[in-house]
Amino acid sequence: MADNNHKPKLFSHEKIETSNFLMIVLTLIVVSFGALVEIVPLFFQHSTTQPVDGLKPYTALQLAGRDVYVREGCYGCHSQMIRPFRAETLRYGHYSMAGEFVYDHPFQWGSKRTGPDLHRVGGKYSDEWHRAHLYNPRHVVPESNMPAYPWLETAKVDAQGMAPRMEALRMVGVPYTDAEIKAAADEVKDKTEMEAVIAYLQVLGTAVK
Repeated sequence: MADNNHKPKLFSHEKIETSNFLMIVLTLIVVSFGALVEIVPLFFQHSTTQPVDGLKPYTALQLAGRDVYVREGCYGCHSQMIRPFRAETLRYGHYSMAGEFVYDHPFQWGSKRTGPDLHRVGGKYSDEWHRAHLYNPRHVVPESNMPAYPWLETAKVDAQGMAPRMEALRMVGVPYTDAEIKAAADEVKDKTEMEAVIAYLQVLGTAVK
């Protein structure tokens, strides 16, 4: 007579651990539930959905610089999130807050720090320092292993492409006015990508003193 006591139940450990399909399905369910519990409430918290006092959308030139920053993969070595730990705030300044990044799509938070965190770099160095650093980092930081970006000095910003970018950002909540969008092309006309990146770097983290 067969002993039914040793037959694996539908969701017993034995049944789950011996079925790849069942293990994957149940793992996805658990991960999805955990993500919903942690992420969904953030959409309803004022501190994560409203801009901090003093935060302004990027100007056309700053936005162009941000696009170059993303294009060149700067986020691969530089984070833009200062954690609320003493070691972090002593070195980089006030910890990062979600309200500082509500106009960033996508935001540049991350944990990779081959180079220093850049969230509070705005105003820390002069434009000329940034220009020399981007042209050849070894000119100002001899031990740097950062690649040089000399072509930014001659490459021009795509002036005609700025208005469509700003219009797209307005669709997702960035409060650009019609006047700002209309004036975007003139603002960046004949500007180099070097000037744009520097303008972007000089505004990072300046909304919070």
